[in-house]
Amino acid sequence: QVQLVESGGGLVQPGGSLRLSCVASGFTFSVYAMSWVRQAPGKGIEWVSAINRGGGSTTYADSVKGRFTISRDNAKNTLYLQMNSLKFEDTAVYYCAKYQTGWYSGEYDYWGQGTQVTVSS
Repeated sequence: QVQLVESGGGLVQPGGSLRLSCVASGFTFSVYAMSWVRQAPGKGIEWVSAINRGGGSTTYADSVKGRFTISRDNAKNTLYLQMNSLKFEDTAVYYCAKYQTGWYSGEYDYWGQGTQVTVSS
């Protein structure tokens, strides 16, 4: 069955960095676009970033543009999110999600369980 397992979250000071990983299994990872989304305490889901199946095209929410970098290693079935210059408002549970096609459009069909990122001094 499809599994998406995130890791790499934790507690970091403002201005710090973290790299999240999402290991995929149960499907052909290289065929599908992937995304990171987040949910801050008491708020709804916010889309963060997406990457096409080959990794050659990416897109970001304005709130993270220039600070976060999405990437993927199809040989390792792994999606990454490098987060730099973290701010208090980046505190959230971060989820990876699988699109139903190779391009980042349409709906997700699978989500991971999430990894907590807390930015605090």
